[in-house]
Amino acid sequence: MYVCLCRQVTDNQIREICRGGASSLADVRAQSGVASDCGKCGKLAQSIVKEFAKSAEFVDASAG
Repeated sequence: MYVCLCRQVTDNQIREICRGGASSLADVRAQSGVASDCGKCGKLAQSIVKEFAKSAEFVDASAG
């Protein structure tokens, strides 16, 4: 689904950026431009980044 209509950024693209090492909304914004125009998508984009971080912690914890 589209998260940022201004920059045509999807939730899958945000997750892919997080898989590549981004760990904050600022990191995602730098790579995709999300939440840099009108800003209406900022809360949703932030929640996706946090969701990804939590799932990554769970995966890391189970690997050890």
